Amino acid sequence: MRTIGVVTTSRADYGACRPVLQAIQSDSDLRLNLFVSGMHLSPGFGFTVSAIEADGFEVADRVEVLLSSDTPEAIGKSMGLGLIGFAQVFNRRRPDILVVVGDRFEMFAAALAAVPFNIPIAHLGGGDVTVGAMDDALRHSLTKLCHLHFAGTEEYANRIVQMGEEPWRVCVSGEPNLDSLATMRLLKREELEMKHPFRLSGRFLLVTYHPVTLQCRATAWQIDQLLSALQECGMPVLFTMPNADTANQQIRERINQFVKTHSSAWSVESLGLESYLSMMALAAAIVGNSSSGILEAASFNLPAVNIGIRQAGRVRARNVIDVGNAREEILDGIKRATEREFRDSLRGLTNPYATGCAVPRILDKLKSVEIDDRLLQKRFYDFSPTLRTAAR
Repeated sequence: MRTIGVVTTSRADYGACRPVLQAIQSDSDLRLNLFVSGMHLSPGFGFTVSAIEADGFEVADRVEVLLSSDTPEAIGKSMGLGLIGFAQVFNRRRPDILVVVGDRFEMFAAALAAVPFNIPIAHLGGGDVTVGAMDDALRHSLTKLCHLHFAGTEEYANRIVQMGEEPWRVCVSGEPNLDSLATMRLLKREELEMKHPFRLSGRFLLVTYHPVTLQCRATAWQIDQLLSALQECGMPVLFTMPNADTANQQIRERINQFVKTHSSAWSVESLGLESYLSMMALAAAIVGNSSSGILEAASFNLPAVNIGIRQAGRVRARNVIDVGNAREEILDGIKRATEREFRDSLRGLTNPYATGCAVPRILDKLKSVEIDDRLLQKRFYDFSPTLRTAAR
C-alpha cells in the first residue's frame, strides 16, 4: 500500500485538493497521511481544522507555524518554524509521495523539509503567475523542488517545462475542485442563512481582499479605496476575511469597522467550501483579489471584479474585469459587473481550468509512477520553443 502525504495550510488549498483527498481515501491501494498547518490551526483564522475533520478526514499530524504578528519578520520566522516542524513530522511519518498545493509560504517550508528525506514531491498548481505576491517566487521555487507537476492549463504546463522540468513529469490536469461542480448540491439562500449569521436579501456582492505582499506598505490605502467604492455602490456585501499574509490585520480592522457601521454588510472568517461555492452561485458579482475570482467564478458565469496586481498574469475567462486600486476604478468595475447585459454575455462561458477529469489524472499518476532513481534524480531539460511537449 502506497502512502500519500498531503499538506494543507489554508482554506484555499484545502478547497483545491479536497476531491483529491477523497479519492486517495477511497482507494484501497493508497493510504492518506494528511498534514495540517498554517491558518487551519489558528483560532484567529477560524480554526478550520475542525471543518477538515468534519469532512471525515483523519489528521495524521499538526504543524503549528503562525505567530500572532503579521510583520515581514513574523512571516519569515513562521517559515523557519514550518521547516523545523515538518522535518520532525517526516522523521516520524515518511510518506512515499508528498503532495503540496499552490504557493503559500507554509507550503514551501513543508516541501523544503522533505528534500533531505528524499521524499518525491508532487505539486498541484505550478506554472501559474501572480505578479503582485511573493507567492509567485515561492510557487516557482516549489516547482524546482518537486518531482511531479499537475498544471491547471496547458500554458502553465509549458511554463513548467520552460523552467527546466522534464516533460514526462508534467501533466495538464486542470483544477481538481472543479471536477464535481456540475453534480454538487449547492445550498439555497435560506439554508445558508440558517447555517451562517447573515441575512442577504436581493442582489449582493461577495468580497474577499488579501494583502498584496509586494505592495504591503500600501495595504491601508488599498483597502480604504475598496471600502469607499463599496459604500458608494450601496449593494449588500458579504466579506470573507483575508489570509495570514503580511499586513492582513490592517484589512481585518477596516472590514470589521465597515461592518459595524453598515447594516447591509456582514463578515465571516471562513464560509467553508460548500457554503462559499453556494454563495458564488447566488452573488451578483465577486469583488477583490482572491484566486477564486479567476479559478472558480467562471464555472458559475459569475462576474469577477479583480482589483490590482495580486492575480496579474493568470489565465482568465472573460468574466474577469480587471481594475486598478483606486476607488473610481473599482466602482466602475462593480457597475459594469452588475449590469444585466454583462451577466447575460457570460452564458455558456467555458472555464479554462475545468477539464472534468483532473482528479483521475492526478490519482492515476500518484498510483502508477515508479518511485525510483529516474523520479528522484532530476535532470534539467533544456527548453526549446519548438519542443513544447508537456504531457496532456
